[in-house]
Amino acid sequence: MTDVPPVSRSSVSAAAFPASLAQAPAQAVVLAGGQGSRLRPYTDDRPKPMVEIPGTGVPIIGHQLAWLAAEGVTDAVVSCGHLAEVLQDWLAKADLPLRVTTVVEEEPLGRGGGLKYAARHLPHPDRAWYATNGDIWTRFSLREMAAFHAERGATATLALARPRIPWGAVETNEFGQVLDFIESPPSPYLINAGVYVFGAEFAALLPDLGDHERTTFPRLARERRLAGFPLPQGAYWRAIDTAKDLTEAARELAAQSGS
Repeated sequence: MTDVPPVSRSSVSAAAFPASLAQAPAQAVVLAGGQGSRLRPYTDDRPKPMVEIPGTGVPIIGHQLAWLAAEGVTDAVVSCGHLAEVLQDWLAKADLPLRVTTVVEEEPLGRGGGLKYAARHLPHPDRAWYATNGDIWTRFSLREMAAFHAERGATATLALARPRIPWGAVETNEFGQVLDFIESPPSPYLINAGVYVFGAEFAALLPDLGDHERTTFPRLARERRLAGFPLPQGAYWRAIDTAKDLTEAARELAAQSGS
């Protein structure tokens, strides 16, 4: 989590892959139905993706759609839930850089069921597609991720982030002596960054009701059909879960603007 957008590029160019493999999806699903209880009071009168990034005057969903459009996406399906009418109203009035369709679950379907329901409304069900969680603010090359996905013949590919640990770490030696204090070090583990590339066949593997991260993803992992794309060095990524995340995002943006 370093540089704030615009898009960063990794050292591996999509041009390094055959042209037939480097064709990136032009459609995406944005999962924007969460209640965002940890972001209250910001989410008392709006859904989580409608919370504005301080200093930008644009809600999270606006940043996401601009990024998707910049990466060649022409059609997005936004899956709404909590206070759906607020999000739908903003989308109807906004000057958007791509075509947007909204869908609302009539009853809770779970993350996997909701994703499957939204995917049914994609304009090209026989083609690959992106998906992103509605609380992610990030910039990296989706085209490179799509090329990575195609080269590996994956059914699904997850973007992987290495977030910073929110606490200071203490480094010791084998004798138990403290050597150093490290403020907010990077996590030793990669995490699911909430951005995906899915093959056309993926939607049929999703549950009608339930969580795909407990069913579909483990199955694909066992079959070696699930790939993980580490975010490029210097790519910006942040999940907006709490008021602290908003404050830190604003600080990072201000630091980048002043550099």
